[in-house]
Amino acid sequence: MKVRIKFSKYSSMIFIGHLDMMRYFQKAIRRAELDITYSTGFSPHQIMSFAAPLGVGMYSNGEYMDIGMDSVTDAEDIKERLQTQMVEGVDILSVTILPETAGNAMASVAAARYTVRFREGYEPDFELFDHLEEYYRQETLPAVKQTKKNTVEFDLKQAIYELSWDKEKQEIYMLVNASSSGNVKPGFIMEHIYHYLGQEPSEFAFVITREDTYTEDADGNLIPLDQITACLLYTSDAADDLL
Repeated sequence: MKVRIKFSKYSSMIFIGHLDMMRYFQKAIRRAELDITYSTGFSPHQIMSFAAPLGVGMYSNGEYMDIGMDSVTDAEDIKERLQTQMVEGVDILSVTILPETAGNAMASVAAARYTVRFREGYEPDFELFDHLEEYYRQETLPAVKQTKKNTVEFDLKQAIYELSWDKEKQEIYMLVNASSSGNVKPGFIMEHIYHYLGQEPSEFAFVITREDTYTEDADGNLIPLDQITACLLYTSDAADDLL
């Protein structure tokens, strides 16, 4: 049985990397005495996968992890048992029991929503917010991204689904492509904005929070990964109506 766990990451836990987060949850699951599924073979390990692992130093209100379970009680019980094992900096936000037809969380990711703030002492000393509309109104945003194998030129505009801001709060909000084939990072977008305005950002300037992670439903609409069950049930019902 597949179970999807949504959690937040904050405080000092933002400095814990992905592999250490995996080890952290492996131990927490054992302490919570959840009936997790193990792989077979000489070195069994817990069946676990993360959706779009978070970069070190980033906050999140919408991280997701899928685990396999041999038996379950109910979603609320799993949530409570896991939450009792969490340290400050990680909270279990929801638990969803998935149908077997649900896709893997990592493979399902299509987009992510972020809030970008400025670290104290690193606020822009130029009129950044006055030029954001001008920046985003452009038909194309040529960009260059360095991959492991080569340098890729692409249109960044196609990867930014939404861009808005609050000048008074000094915050920028963005919904961006987070799929395996077109993923762009919010820090990269902020650097692109700075360079467009002839500025060079400090690598410590941005405080980035991932607000949620999304997949696509059958109609191509973006929905949070913890709403996948409702999406699948709706799709199934709609298919039944057509028979």
